[in-house]
Amino acid sequence: MNIWLQLVIQTGFSYLATIAFAICINIPRRALNSCGICGTAGWLTYWLLYNLGSGRMVANVAGSLLLGVMGIIFARRKRMPAILFNIPGIVPLVPGATAYQAVHEMVFGSADQAIIYTFRVAMVAGAIAVGFMLTSLLDEVWRHFRQHQQQNLLDKNSH
Repeated sequence: MNIWLQLVIQTGFSYLATIAFAICINIPRRALNSCGICGTAGWLTYWLLYNLGSGRMVANVAGSLLLGVMGIIFARRKRMPAILFNIPGIVPLVPGATAYQAVHEMVFGSADQAIIYTFRVAMVAGAIAVGFMLTSLLDEVWRHFRQHQQQNLLDKNSH
């Protein structure tokens, strides 16, 4: 399949999945498009990095990092909590198929395979959490930097 067609399909379905989940959890209407954009950006980051060979964990960290940064930006623009953008936006990154395979293997008695799949799910969930932690860290550093910069400006003007 043509790479451009794959990109269009990945973009469309990640946007729709994010919007559909946002509607299910009653995200305010004025935030829906921003949620879709966050989810799409996070998913496309993951998809592109994974297809370039970076590995599943690095791609998930990068996708959730971008998603978190965009969530903060949209939260400030729309004066809404960032979690309204982050929770629906994370839906495309969640390893649902792998979790299903883990349960399937457990039910049908293949404990070794179930453990492997469960470990993969835990690793991906951890990578997503690390991406969000890095987002929080970057936000705190940015706020501290801006506050320090404003304080220096006030000190210069007062002299």
